[in-house]
Amino acid sequence: MLRTPGAWTFLLPGFAARQPFAMLTISIVLLVQHTTGSYGAAGAAAAATGVSMALFAPYSGRLADRYGQRAVLLPGVLVHTVSGLTLTSLALAHAPLWALFVAAVPTGASVPQIGPMVRSRWGVALKDSPLMSTAAAFESVTDELTFVLGPLLATALCTAVTPAAGLVTEASLTLVGGLLFAAQKGTQPPVAAAGHARVERGSALRIPGVRVLIVAFLGIGSVFGGMQVSLAAFTESIGSPGLNGVLYGVFAAGNMLSGIVCGALAWRVAPQHRLVVGYAALALTASALWTAHSALFLAGLGLLVGMCIAPALITGYTLVEGLVPAGARTEAFTWLTGAVALGQAAAVTVAGQLEDHLWGGAGFLVPMAGTVLALATLVTLRSRLAPRSTARTVARGIGHRAPVTVD
Repeated sequence: MLRTPGAWTFLLPGFAARQPFAMLTISIVLLVQHTTGSYGAAGAAAAATGVSMALFAPYSGRLADRYGQRAVLLPGVLVHTVSGLTLTSLALAHAPLWALFVAAVPTGASVPQIGPMVRSRWGVALKDSPLMSTAAAFESVTDELTFVLGPLLATALCTAVTPAAGLVTEASLTLVGGLLFAAQKGTQPPVAAAGHARVERGSALRIPGVRVLIVAFLGIGSVFGGMQVSLAAFTESIGSPGLNGVLYGVFAAGNMLSGIVCGALAWRVAPQHRLVVGYAALALTASALWTAHSALFLAGLGLLVGMCIAPALITGYTLVEGLVPAGARTEAFTWLTGAVALGQAAAVTVAGQLEDHLWGGAGFLVPMAGTVLALATLVTLRSRLAPRSTARTVARGIGHRAPVTVD
């Protein structure tokens, strides 16, 4: 896969450009908590950023499909850099919370959707190659690596340098990495011609299978958000808060390990069937998290949950190739990425409330509820995940010849 012509030209700048995505939330939390002394205010500002990103990401993807990735990235990274630095300045100036919200919304809305754009470039580079599933697995592993390195880098900068260093670095990396990625014009998906747009440019959200996948990815987001809050609360309740990073690292390692394995296998089972089976395993393991009574037991469960997430993510992204026309795939990928972010933001909020008002570890009920509800939707609507037919109808006959269906 890595020998695909032109792959490295978008992989390296794409990796650099997606790092800030994993730094943004934790950088806001650490900065705002430092300047206000309130975790509630910090969480609210971070949630505003996450929700705005989830809501605006699909429109960014739609614009990228219509006008090209470069046309969306160039103004997007500039807006994100300016709004991120504005948010930093307001926090340092001890501005009121509403002012932080005003700056947080455009900061989240303008987050560059590098991951979906890279996936779309793989679709162009590999087309109908069987290596597409390998590319989906590779992207899943890359995402997980990003979510391991990004928070670590942001935390180190905010604690060892200055509380504003994380957000300033995030904005700087977004600007440099985004511009470098946008410069790779040769590998970006082609923009459909105007006459072809009527067929290919319908919103990806109109496809029933995409809506089913959005529900599935909301459930995956509930696992990420619930784990982040609940692991911190659990380790604090047992008097070992330092174990939080270790336990989350085990969870992320399980995700990366299973992603590598999924990419190495040649699957013979249809992806829609793999998704239902894999998601059932995810719901089963996530439902056991709240029973953990020791750090060692929780580490084992976290490893299993992580190992079940990657197959679901990879299969979901793979299904997009068969469900969505090429002219709407970037938008479809951003809907899924936004669904994870939205599920994560909701889970962080709900899990935090459960941890405050119930017992330590009650937040683990959120991943259980999210995945079980999503699994029920998948099982009920699994027929919507069948790939589109590749048959085309010839609409222009010659003389008296009627249109015929051809493969």
